[in-house]
Amino acid sequence: MARQTCPKLSCPPDFSRERYNSCAFLNSCSFYICLAPKQFHDKEERILWALTFFKGGHAAKWSENVFCQEADISVFPIQTWRDFKQQFRLHFFPVNAEADAINTLEGTSYHQGGWTVDDYLDNFQALVSDTGYTDPWTLVVKFRQGLRLGIQNQIATMSYGR
Repeated sequence: MARQTCPKLSCPPDFSRERYNSCAFLNSCSFYICLAPKQFHDKEERILWALTFFKGGHAAKWSENVFCQEADISVFPIQTWRDFKQQFRLHFFPVNAEADAINTLEGTSYHQGGWTVDDYLDNFQALVSDTGYTDPWTLVVKFRQGLRLGIQNQIATMSYGR
């Protein structure tokens, strides 16, 4: 009888609080739990496992506070994975990602700088995703304004349809 193999799963990275990677961290934990549910004996173990990655900064302090609450009330204060995600979002997600992204795109400081065009495009698309902007003309103008001047000029002088 052939032994069934499972894919090797990567653990989430350590988390200290950076708001720019809080969503990626939470998604990484959720994916792991979905793909390896048998590794967790109960709901509390999922939360404890996720807290092992809180290794510095505000995240470590928050984790410490959770355990202090447990000591005070003799019950673990976060009962379900859903509660954990809700508390995590409250403490570690940007307060208003849409406003932050709009302010970044509407400001004069968002430029390609030393990024490659591909890196600039990736970051631009992430910002646009948070802004809710959908008008293609607005997106083109915002994108072009942030490009290095030499690239802006190349685009401006391109023949249509190339």
